[in-house]
Amino acid sequence: MFTPDNLRTALQLFNEKIQAKKDYLSELDTPIGDGDHGNNMGRGLEAVMAANLDGDLPAIFKASAMALIGKVGGASGPLYGTAMMEMMKASKDSDDPVTLLTAAAAGIAKRGNSALGEKTMLDVWFPAIDLLKAGELTEAALQELAGKTKDLKATKGRASYVGERSIGHIDPGAMSSVYLFESFLEAGVFDD
Repeated sequence: MFTPDNLRTALQLFNEKIQAKKDYLSELDTPIGDGDHGNNMGRGLEAVMAANLDGDLPAIFKASAMALIGKVGGASGPLYGTAMMEMMKASKDSDDPVTLLTAAAAGIAKRGNSALGEKTMLDVWFPAIDLLKAGELTEAALQELAGKTKDLKATKGRASYVGERSIGHIDPGAMSSVYLFESFLEAGVFDD
């Protein structure tokens, strides 16, 4: 379950992963986007780390959302910010990871007007939630989900502009989502 402590730990881990992998994320973004996903996410997570992450779950999710929306350029800021805002709303009544992440994924889908199979971050979010429900979510499974975006043709977002040429490239938002879910795993959010 989500607790204020494991959420703060997860955000710290997410920041560490993003800072370590921001060049890689931008490399993934270069052939199919603006080439700035890693730097944008890096800036956003620095802002999250500088935010006031005290208080209960809703307070921490809200502070994270505001930092991401305020600092991350492109589509990622609004999408990750929406995910955090939806988890903030859901966390007023629940600390169940499936409930919160399902609310977040629905918010991302609505905000991005996108669905599973369109080569977006949702190609990690929706299947990862299903794996979590089945008790089968692992880091290897998450990496596999991101890898599967390589074979998809982008029909949403910046990558859709390159059409067929988007095939053969991992979606950068899917990969940064892997780092978020890995952070939740490592922080013990999904432990019974």
